Amino acid sequence: VQLQASGGGLVQAGGSLRLSCAASGSIVSIDAMRWYRQAPGKQREFVASFTSSGSTYYAESVKGRFTISRDHSKNTVYLQMNSLKPEDTSVYYCYYPPFGSWGQGTLVTVSS
Repeated sequence: VQLQASGGGLVQAGGSLRLSCAASGSIVSIDAMRWYRQAPGKQREFVASFTSSGSTYYAESVKGRFTISRDHSKNTVYLQMNSLKPEDTSVYYCYYPPFGSWGQGTLVTVSS
């Protein structure tokens, strides 16, 4: 399984970005895909995922600002990030638990 994350960049506080994670290889279903992030000097933390019922689940710190979505036809999962804050600055990773596969990460920098 290969995961290609993209969409990161530099944005001012209050701005928006949309990250993408394109999956290829032995993907059964992208519904299992999750987003994580790791800020400098901190541990990697969970950001968003889909639940088994098809709903979505978010870390408290991003709830109401971030939205995870997917396009099965493209094997791609997205993370729409709105109202960005400087504390959202991190490398964002997509993760596929069935294979323990991580994407390469995409850097999001939010300036104040």
